[in-house]
Amino acid sequence: MRWKGREESTNIEDIRGQGFSGGKTAGVGGLGLLVILAIAYFTGTDPRQLIGAVEQQSGKAQGQAGSYTPTAEEQELKEFTAVTLRDTEVVWTKLFQDLGRTYEPPTLVLFSGQVQSACGYASAASGPFYCGGDRKLFIDLSFYDEMKQKLGARGDFAQAYVVAHEVGHHVQNQLGTLDKVHGMQERLSEAEYNALSVRLELQADYYAGVWAHHAQQMAGIDQGDVEEAIEAANAIGDDTLQKKSQGYVVPDAFTHGTSAQRVRWFMKGFESGEVRGGDTFNARSL
Repeated sequence: MRWKGREESTNIEDIRGQGFSGGKTAGVGGLGLLVILAIAYFTGTDPRQLIGAVEQQSGKAQGQAGSYTPTAEEQELKEFTAVTLRDTEVVWTKLFQDLGRTYEPPTLVLFSGQVQSACGYASAASGPFYCGGDRKLFIDLSFYDEMKQKLGARGDFAQAYVVAHEVGHHVQNQLGTLDKVHGMQERLSEAEYNALSVRLELQADYYAGVWAHHAQQMAGIDQGDVEEAIEAANAIGDDTLQKKSQGYVVPDAFTHGTSAQRVRWFMKGFESGEVRGGDTFNARSL
């Protein structure tokens, strides 16, 4: 992927090192819950203990404001993320115009350790997430290292896929899909809502593929980059992470889709480039 020296998004809010008062735990979207499972597996920790430890840390960041000094590598990751976000802005602005709509870009928040959003409190252990309440993406850049070291998803385009997936949730928010799905939660059983969540996440993967299709020329995306995205999507499938964390698979507990499904919908979006082709909710087969 060609990104150095290219235009960066100005919709970046860098709050790394800034503390906040604790609050309720955020409902994480995108890759967050999967990352907790993965970290629990690789560290031998009970996921419930990990989540509890995360919550206990909520009040400890208050005195840390101004103590964060990014490394040169972290600054480079920030620039990469800003360039990727700018590419999503260019692509989705044009695609929304084609739909007769106006795209309103999200803000991407860079945080370190923990963060408070309109959705509540979240930790770096939760992974990147999108909060529809304030239309912001949240990423602790240390997640990129987690991807490489613990999930086996390497390469800069694997990182771009993460950003594009969370932007996919913002697209869903602007199109009204996110509110419709979240509004059904109280009327459905846990298994039924999990199944609906899978379709929501797979659509975000599809939108990530649509972005990659249209960003090929500007970002210099080649086959190797696509393979990196496929590797990332494959590494974070529900079935793959459940097998690693507990040795068996519980389909009713899936919230993001299997590895094969995530790869399939990303590639469907990449190959078609059509926004309307991503109706995962009415698809007979995922």
